[in-house]
Amino acid sequence: MNKQQYAYKLLRARILDGSYGPGFRIVIDQIAREIETSAIPIREALRQLESDGLIQFKPYSGAVVTPINENEYLETLSVLAVIEGYATAISGQHFPKERIPDLEEINGKMKQALEDLDFTTFGSQNRAFHALTYEYCDNQYLVENIRSTWKRLDSIRRSGSAFMPVRAKESVREHEEIIRLLSTRAEAHVIEEYVRDHKLNTVKSFYHQRH
Repeated sequence: MNKQQYAYKLLRARILDGSYGPGFRIVIDQIAREIETSAIPIREALRQLESDGLIQFKPYSGAVVTPINENEYLETLSVLAVIEGYATAISGQHFPKERIPDLEEINGKMKQALEDLDFTTFGSQNRAFHALTYEYCDNQYLVENIRSTWKRLDSIRRSGSAFMPVRAKESVREHEEIIRLLSTRAEAHVIEEYVRDHKLNTVKSFYHQRH
């Protein structure tokens, strides 16, 4: 891994875990000193982060972390609710019973992360949980759209900035019901509706928290 790639991964991780919040100014020289390199790889990494939508260049300020766009966040998460619900319903019709313990393990890690106030791990495990629930969806175009929607979501919000502890506890409990639905091979429309509502509950919580 070269210096530019290292800087990109380091800065991206700090933005997504909330260490560098919306509006945070990134000082190129400071990062260059930290990872013992020149300013050039840092500038290249910032340009890449700009194309990801995570960084904006502002006059007199330089590189700053992109502020969260609440409407865009809610719209994107609402779309994700619909397509993840459908993909999980398709996947659920032939979800292997031997993968159920894997879902339980991931949900257990989420519980532990919540107790440890480790929001970064909570967020990554949440994504891993849902990725496994629709892993057996045979509509690849649908799965590609889910991945691109997740990427768009990453560019809009930071894991920490949109994190809601109360909603997180509910989310873990709702995951238990998703596991039950998949393990009992519930009907597709039942799985689809529950997973969709599970995601939309986050939309509602975020909206009520802000208003």
